[in-house]
Amino acid sequence: MIRVVIADDQALMRAGFRMIFEAEPDIELVGEACDGAEAVRVARATSPDVVIMDVRMPGLNGIEATRALVADGSTASRVIMLTTFDLDEYVYDALLAGASGFLLKDLPPEQLIQGIRAVCRGESLLSPAITRRMIETFIARPRASVAAPDARLGLLTPREREVLTLLGRGRSNPEIAAALYVSDTTVKTHVQRILAKLGLRDRIQAVIFAYEAGVILIGSHDR
Repeated sequence: MIRVVIADDQALMRAGFRMIFEAEPDIELVGEACDGAEAVRVARATSPDVVIMDVRMPGLNGIEATRALVADGSTASRVIMLTTFDLDEYVYDALLAGASGFLLKDLPPEQLIQGIRAVCRGESLLSPAITRRMIETFIARPRASVAAPDARLGLLTPREREVLTLLGRGRSNPEIAAALYVSDTTVKTHVQRILAKLGLRDRIQAVIFAYEAGVILIGSHDR
């Protein structure tokens, strides 16, 4: 059973999610919150597998609430951010805060359920449009924000560096496999090893790491 908490300041939105979850035999709604502060309290009290977090809420917003939950060692909850637009100005900050991905509020119910299950399997949710936005947001930041190459890069093999570069450009496993002429399974193994060696939680952190460590130079991204 996947335990879920909903955090959204709109009661109608929470009610809609509640109805969707009630129809799923493997998902249990264990709590609701109308702002970020309450979301943190509810998540700490219920230890859900997934928190569905609206980006913009009164008081403590979804980004700050996510940062608080991720930094809290008492819960291993993964956070899925909700946004009205896939080009939300806070995408990069939310992912940097520790969110496992983004979903749009107007997506079909079956995609919401698939997303929740994917996050529980340890996967991340980052659509190509959101990946591009995150990259563009990073590129728009001052060059001073780009750190010197991270010493952890020395732990990677040349092939793993190639995979990390493609990850940073927002490529999916099948796209990476096609670019490197290897199987999807091989790519999945490389990704798992990269995350383990670099001490990263998921692909989203790998994308951020690729830019902050200088693996991908500013202005060199694909579209």
